[in-house]
Amino acid sequence: MRKIIAAINMTLDGFCDHTAVSPDEAVHDHYGELLKNAGTALYGRKTYLLMEFWKGLAEHPSGEKSMDDFAMNMDAIPKIVFSRTLQSVDWKSAKVATRSLEAETLALREEDGGDILVGSRSIIMALMNLGLVDEFQLMVHPVVARKGLPLFEELTDGVVLKLIKTHTFASGAVLLYYAPSKQQ
Repeated sequence: MRKIIAAINMTLDGFCDHTAVSPDEAVHDHYGELLKNAGTALYGRKTYLLMEFWKGLAEHPSGEKSMDDFAMNMDAIPKIVFSRTLQSVDWKSAKVATRSLEAETLALREEDGGDILVGSRSIIMALMNLGLVDEFQLMVHPVVARKGLPLFEELTDGVVLKLIKTHTFASGAVLLYYAPSKQQ
């Protein structure tokens, strides 16, 4: 059974706002490896459209190794987009989901292959509410944004997590690995 990993960047004050943080080379390398070793990535429409930036970079590398490597890994991983408005996508490694999030995720979980990465706040919250996240990788950046989307705003119930490990980056970002606790 494939593991479902929710991986997201957030500010110290709990907001998900990619414009508020500046990932360095080591952060790009971490996420590039995560993508390289996974089998599928799940995105909502908004995050998918933001990720299309990497499609252009994969086609026209910048010469900055960590960004180019990340772009190549992002380009290669199969992506499933959940959207009520997108009917199609033009990225060869992406497709629009035809089933519900729950049905699609449960079917993917039973297939052979690498882990299933979830990189959209809305999809992470929906899967948490369904009890389908096996691991959380929360990258907390040393930034206080004071605005943006709160990560856990849409949870229907409280969640108890167990800290598995941590990793501190030279930039001051801290990666927190959590698993859902059995005690709820």
